[in-house]
Amino acid sequence: MKPTTGRSRETSNARPTLKTIAYMTGLGVTTVSRALKDAPDIAEHTKERVRLVAKQLGYMPNRAGVRLRTGKTNVIALVLSMEEEIMGMSGQMIFGISDVLSDTPYHLVLMPQPIHHDPMAPIRYILDTGSADGVIISRIAPDDPRIALMLERGMPFAAHGRTESDHDYPFHDFDNDAYAMDAVERLAERGRKRIVCLQPPSHLTYYRYFRAGFERGLSRFGLQETPLTSVSTDSSLSEIRNGVLAALSSSTPPDGVIACSGSSAVPIMAALRARGLKLGKDVDLVAKQPADFLNWISPEIIAMSEDFSQAGRELARAVLARIENRSSPPHQSISKPDWSNAPVLKTAQSH
Repeated sequence: MKPTTGRSRETSNARPTLKTIAYMTGLGVTTVSRALKDAPDIAEHTKERVRLVAKQLGYMPNRAGVRLRTGKTNVIALVLSMEEEIMGMSGQMIFGISDVLSDTPYHLVLMPQPIHHDPMAPIRYILDTGSADGVIISRIAPDDPRIALMLERGMPFAAHGRTESDHDYPFHDFDNDAYAMDAVERLAERGRKRIVCLQPPSHLTYYRYFRAGFERGLSRFGLQETPLTSVSTDSSLSEIRNGVLAALSSSTPPDGVIACSGSSAVPIMAALRARGLKLGKDVDLVAKQPADFLNWISPEIIAMSEDFSQAGRELARAVLARIENRSSPPHQSISKPDWSNAPVLKTAQSH
């Protein structure tokens, strides 16, 4: 048997092109190209045949060539903070975004944002290099400079969260005001009197929404707050445990806890165990979760689900709509708390 030459190996591993599809289908290269672009003058059965062969061959458009021809990258950049990765939200959001992009020519590229690094750096890079057609950002500040810059430079984007400025832009958000109010009400129904909350960092807009709902709930149900100012959802797990443990050891210890992230439930329960307190009897815990897993850990947790997959889908639709028509009204949506998996209400046995 003759040894395989380097040239034949190169040919066998060559990336499929429009010419490859044209050869396999017996069509012209121009017809194949227009069929893949869903041109209206190409018969539907021809488009289906071309798509099937392209899929079987694993054909992917050459991005460099696409950019030369159209000026587009077919890339959506997701600027993802490491805080979101730590709190377990990123996987669900990426799934939702990818679900929408799967039927489009766009690809998702992740741009990690290290903790405590300049949040403007990845945005400036994208704008200066033209490396994406659209951007998705999160962890929105009340007057977020990233949004102002992208609006100024005409970059299509969508934000996971809202500012407090007058900017009109595409976003999807979660109703943290309603979550906090609902959480206080559930603790009040269990007879709890003193509430401590592990809340978002104060420089983010959703902290303000959360505080508004929390304070309104305390006032409506006549409850008191046990302050917890030393830590936030951005703190490490050990810092959260120590902060909650200090509150539980104070002269006015809480009998109810509200957490703004699912991962923080673990150090909170560790603090309760360290004090010899029983969850659901001595103290009740309300926590957000990005997926239904907290009640596997402890069925006594009053868990509220925030659907990050749906958030990803909404954000993908919003940025695609902006790319398609930059003058169209921005796609804006807000999701409500989902308490369907929370345990049935019952009065606390011990206050």
